[in-house]
Amino acid sequence: MKNLLAAIFVFTIFFTACSKKESPGFGDEQEVKITYDTAAVDSFSTGAVSVDIARKIRMSSPQYIDSVKQAKKLQDEENKMKAELEKENKAKQEEEKKKAEAEKKQKTSEKPAAQEAKTE
Repeated sequence: MKNLLAAIFVFTIFFTACSKKESPGFGDEQEVKITYDTAAVDSFSTGAVSVDIARKIRMSSPQYIDSVKQAKKLQDEENKMKAELEKENKAKQEEEKKKAEAEKKQKTSEKPAAQEAKTE
């Protein structure tokens, strides 16, 4: 009989511990589902644009073309101004050389005339 009472006691503890009753704290909570955006976007997807193609698109835009034209105009103007300055500098140097040569000729022509006057 002791064995029977012990078996009933263990059996009731087992059923009460393993029952499907929910505790009052857990039943009130709602399940929260977290959704993640798992769509991978890589260089092989349909909307992806390679770096080279994006560069070509930017280069073909009217704004880029206009800026390139403007840069070329500015560069041409700078080159023209540099060429004019070089021509002016060359002309000044040639004039200075001519003046220096003329002074040398005058000095050399004056020296013999002075030497001739002394010898006479």
